[in-house]
Amino acid sequence: MKNLKITTEFITLGQLLKIENIISSGGEAKFYLQNNMCYVNDEPDNRRGRKLYPNDVIKVENKIIKIV
Repeated sequence: MKNLKITTEFITLGQLLKIENIISSGGEAKFYLQNNMCYVNDEPDNRRGRKLYPNDVIKVENKIIKIV
């Protein structure tokens, strides 16, 4: 599990995908999430604007990322 430290109250799922180099630009998030499944706290989610807060756990592309 990888820890991702944020300095703001939250980040969005689209921002996380870009930070983790899963997509190369924010505009790709919508298309990526239409074709690939992401899990936030073990629940499927495909909303690029989904707010991620500390202690949320995201599973995407065989990666597990915890927001801290």
